[in-house]
Amino acid sequence: MAAASCSSTILLHRLHNTTNSSILSSSTHRSSSLSLLYHRQISTSPLIQFPSKGLSNSLFVAPAERKKLSVQTEAVRQFTGFLTKAEGFRFAIVVARFNEIVTRPLLEGALDTFKKYSVREEDIDVVWVPGSFEIGLVAQKLGKSGKYNAILCIGAVVRGDTTHYDAVANTAASGVLSAGINSGVPCIFGVLTCEDMDQALNRAGGKAGNKGSEAALTAIEMASLFEHHLKD
Repeated sequence: MAAASCSSTILLHRLHNTTNSSILSSSTHRSSSLSLLYHRQISTSPLIQFPSKGLSNSLFVAPAERKKLSVQTEAVRQFTGFLTKAEGFRFAIVVARFNEIVTRPLLEGALDTFKKYSVREEDIDVVWVPGSFEIGLVAQKLGKSGKYNAILCIGAVVRGDTTHYDAVANTAASGVLSAGINSGVPCIFGVLTCEDMDQALNRAGGKAGNKGSEAALTAIEMASLFEHHLKD
């Protein structure tokens, strides 16, 4: 019995060694194959090189494409209006009488700016309307008359306790936009839409400047752009 047990132990030991050798051999062969495949891929794949000081556009845009883009950029024409060419332009200013404590200083700021930029008084017409709601209709009528290079729209809408503010503010904005589109004459939105009267007064010559003056500058620039570059 002892001899049989010893023989069995020897046999199992040999089988164990044989199995381990086979597994090791198979593993070594697979590792060698993978290593050979890896080296083949490296040797056949193109080498990607990066510059030492960060990425450069040359990695992404070929020299020929860069030259093409440069030519295209240089060929693009750019147009802009000029504030120094306002002499001879005619302007109309539509002013809302409602909240006149705000709209009148805005008007004065606009007139003062026109004067500084050589717009003659006889080339400016001021039209008063009841409120900001009516500005768009009158601006469109003036624009279609063909007498003016730009129409400046001035008003003041101050939020109250009801939704009336939203209706008037939205209508005033869309009305001025429609007036410009339908007449083909620049109609400048100079209507203040403020939360309270303090905000409005601050923008009508107070610490926030005068938005009427700013709107006049916009009117001059747009008139110049249309006259010198976009004229039919």
